[in-house]
Amino acid sequence: MNDEYFSWRRMRNSDKEIIPAQEMLRDLEDDYAFAAARFLSRNPSKDPVWTLKDREGGLSALIINSKSTVLPVFYGIKDMPFPKFLSGFFQLKRIHSIQGLTEEVLFVEDILKQLGRKVSDAFEYELMSLDKIIFKSEQRNESGIIPSLVLRVPRMTDLDALAPLQAAYEHEEVMHKGSVFSPAASRINLANIVAGGNILAAELNGRLVGKINVSGVSFTRYLVGGVFVRSDCRSQGIAGKMAAQFISSLLKDGMGVTLFVKKSNIAARKLYTRLGFKVIKDYRITYFI
Repeated sequence: MNDEYFSWRRMRNSDKEIIPAQEMLRDLEDDYAFAAARFLSRNPSKDPVWTLKDREGGLSALIINSKSTVLPVFYGIKDMPFPKFLSGFFQLKRIHSIQGLTEEVLFVEDILKQLGRKVSDAFEYELMSLDKIIFKSEQRNESGIIPSLVLRVPRMTDLDALAPLQAAYEHEEVMHKGSVFSPAASRINLANIVAGGNILAAELNGRLVGKINVSGVSFTRYLVGGVFVRSDCRSQGIAGKMAAQFISSLLKDGMGVTLFVKKSNIAARKLYTRLGFKVIKDYRITYFI
């Protein structure tokens, strides 16, 4: 253990402690946009944050708990005090997953294994980002090849048509071993997304066949997720045109865009690379029994 650091302690809900954490996350936003978004949207009474400071009082690392997900923000620190608080905390609350940069997730994962927690499943991703519109050619290439395709912002009256797409997306991209799909929870999540307005749907011959949405917002970046096209409508350029239009509209707000994509999803990785996204880091989500 490096004696440069004090032990971990729970962050108090005061500006004196919240502001330095926000400043740290803003400085590291490129690598930790998802952690920053969860920090900004957390419920302070339910979602604790732990801080690690050096002996001069400077903030060195964070561990954020948000909606049963643990998000480490270590900024490359490997030699740090063992976070003993995790043992007691995990006895009190059920932790669903750890999410973040691969090396840091593996660090916390090893700790939880020592505490007797068992891994249910794990997915490897590429964390990708884009800061300016550089894919006008993509939009030209995609436009006009599907005359009956309409891209539009869905309304609450579209929920019944969108729900199967959201369910299929969750089964294909989100669910892990041992998880149980909840139609009610899926629909509530979808309704919140539609109500927020940051979503685009693809309509083909009068039927909704695809969707893409904002899944969170950090300081200067939109987090994009929920990208899905019906399996029987793929390989027609729908995902490319939908993503190009949606992401272009986000970038025009002056914000950057961050997403993570499964390493096993070759088609999606090629699409985002074609749109100009660059790989930032390896990303991992580990689920626990």
